[in-house]
Amino acid sequence: YLTVSIEPLPPVVVGDAVTLKCNFKTDGKMREIVWYRVTDGGTIKQKIFTFDAMFSTNFSHMENYRKREDLVYQSTVRLPEVRISDNGPYECHVGIYDRATREKVVLASGNIFLNVMGECSPWLGGTGGERAAGRYQAQNFTLVCVVSGGKPAPLVYFKRDGEPIEATPLPELPAGAGSWAPRNLLHRDLDDTKVPKSLAAEGEMGGGQPLATADPPRGLAAERGPVTETIPETVVSREFPRWVHVAEPIYYFRHTHAPVSDGTVEARATLTWTLNPQIDNEALFSCEVKHPALSMPMQSEVTLVAPKGPKITMTPTRARVGDTVRILVQGFQNEVFPEPLFTWTRVGSRLLDGSTEHDGKELVLERVPAELNGSMYRCTAQNPLGSTDTHTRLIVFENPNIPRGTEDSNGSLTGHCGFRLVLALTLTVILELT
Repeated sequence: YLTVSIEPLPPVVVGDAVTLKCNFKTDGKMREIVWYRVTDGGTIKQKIFTFDAMFSTNFSHMENYRKREDLVYQSTVRLPEVRISDNGPYECHVGIYDRATREKVVLASGNIFLNVMGECSPWLGGTGGERAAGRYQAQNFTLVCVVSGGKPAPLVYFKRDGEPIEATPLPELPAGAGSWAPRNLLHRDLDDTKVPKSLAAEGEMGGGQPLATADPPRGLAAERGPVTETIPETVVSREFPRWVHVAEPIYYFRHTHAPVSDGTVEARATLTWTLNPQIDNEALFSCEVKHPALSMPMQSEVTLVAPKGPKITMTPTRARVGDTVRILVQGFQNEVFPEPLFTWTRVGSRLLDGSTEHDGKELVLERVPAELNGSMYRCTAQNPLGSTDTHTRLIVFENPNIPRGTEDSNGSLTGHCGFRLVLALTLTVILELT
């Protein structure tokens, strides 16, 4: 007689060591024991290990670079570090010699399913704060949580300041302005923090004009011509216009997952709401993942923060006429999320290239002329939660390699050929007059 059985295994996690043990009973003479990995829905059986009882030898059928299995004892195979690709059914085949013929082999087999789970790790980022003309303007903000490496698909949810968020399921991604989108903001929806709320309310109720000293909301103001500004010595911080909401934010949640070629699942969860700087600034949001392979939920978190105190550097520190000067934002006094936009302007005038402003972390001034000495440059950093300004003054020193009066308005040298041509033309005119 011959009986074969394999002890079932609980789900295992990638990286675990797993032992596949084939139990058999027989009163016959052993011929061989063969382990198979079954693939393609059972249509393909790939030999892993064979124990040859006639010669008391065992060998692997796997190629050397894929050899990860160890035959512990005849019918027992150990996988030191399981992978997602090891997931699936396995079979153990045992053969004994038939007593009657001694040439015929009697076979019996057992099977087991190895369930390999992949631990998942979340990544949390943000997108939104609609941009118009290089500036943050409106208000729909989306947190995106991507969970990769999971098997089976994980459960993903969001928290705010440690508390679970109750969100409305959103089966499809919003396309443009749908019924869920907030209404367009009007000027009366804005509360400029430079004006006391009581004065702003009186101006609206009384039907009078806004106070002349109050700056219009940044980004919504009409274009104004260059003006001379008085710049204080300290950093100027301007709060972003605040949207006034009468109700708590309504969150919209969407959760999708897609299979990956390695057998795992990538889950993507999004949380969308109308951003309100009054209550969302410095709010802590987290994306948490529950998964059978995890002993406790795993999380990734971000804090929404408006930018404060941009730190900028200028190179070279002592700029000379004709140098190329680079002014770069190095960081902030705080961690900023989401990533801010940067706008450079020259106080009271246009930039060197004639433009009114420049976007990006770095402002490059090529071949600075002496006329830029003492010019002031403003960097505005802005995200959907707020904005802040900082200023730097450019001091341009004389360049000993460039004699005085030999530079044009762009800071470049006037060539000697041009000078000789002007002199020749002058002499010609004098001679003709004579």
